[in-house]
Amino acid sequence: MGASWDCEIGSESQPGSLRRRIVIVAFPRVNLLDVAGPCEVFSSLSEALGEEATAGGYTVEVVTTTRGSQIESSSGVGLVAARHCSSVRGVVDTLLIAGGTGVWAAMKDEAFLSWLRRAGPKVRRVGSICTGAFVLAASGWLDGRRATTHWRWCDRLAREYPAVAVEPDSIFVRDGNLHTSAGVTAGIDLALALVEEDLGREVALAIARHLVMFVHRPGGQSQFSPLLELQAANRRPLRDLQAWVAEHLAEDLSVDILADRAHMSPRNFARAFHKEVGWTPARFVERLRVDAARRRLEETDAGLERVARECGFGSADVMRRSFLRVLQVAPSDYRGRFQASSAS
Repeated sequence: MGASWDCEIGSESQPGSLRRRIVIVAFPRVNLLDVAGPCEVFSSLSEALGEEATAGGYTVEVVTTTRGSQIESSSGVGLVAARHCSSVRGVVDTLLIAGGTGVWAAMKDEAFLSWLRRAGPKVRRVGSICTGAFVLAASGWLDGRRATTHWRWCDRLAREYPAVAVEPDSIFVRDGNLHTSAGVTAGIDLALALVEEDLGREVALAIARHLVMFVHRPGGQSQFSPLLELQAANRRPLRDLQAWVAEHLAEDLSVDILADRAHMSPRNFARAFHKEVGWTPARFVERLRVDAARRRLEETDAGLERVARECGFGSADVMRRSFLRVLQVAPSDYRGRFQASSAS
């Protein structure tokens, strides 16, 4: 582990080629989706746009930190890498470090970290997916930079590497040529953001549609989507109620109405709901309505008043206040930043 590896990654543009070379570093016990998700985004360009429109696309290769091309992922599925990372030669546009349970060993591999310190400055972009941020932090790449990682590990990253400005609520963070993403599927969001940076928003949206990703999460959005937390309540009646609320956002969802559906008194319901979910019923409903409105603003051209009514806000002004409280951006500004121009 203490041996030094050569680094022959180039820093100049690759002669005669418009394709950007993406190298993803994996290791034993890597999270398979951390690797496969970004790979699919970059490699789907020709399928999304057609071969004739993708002369300036990507080439993607997975490399490993250990000798031998086959490694076992954290799920037990085998992964065959193209080569050992020290054998990478030529021009690399983007170097990404995957995450997974094997990251704790990888971040202690001094030969790998030394290679990363030498290779990083020679590529246009460096990034990490999920807990791969710990490898970048161990190599010194995150010192004095803004970064994120899986929400479960943000506190540890900030504690062990105080020189890193950790942003725990971000799906992905860009700080100059450094890009880090939150947990697992956020690597797909990061890859789409890199495509958008390279080739424009329409190309990124075309790939997202090809991958049947209807919602493009912005980098500043919280990692904690309320729709991912519907199972938070321990008691079955409250879990069922949460799912029902998500399907009836335009209806009256006052505490009295919800308590009646849960067959509880309003006072007891409010107390039990807050204890199990961590939000008051009103705050939970507001978050779901904002999430639903956000998706409508991204995917349709419906007016603000109509979106507000369909999502249960009653008026565009009420919706605006909720957006500012939850997302720190007005609905009109949100649509301007994140709506697909082809929305209909």
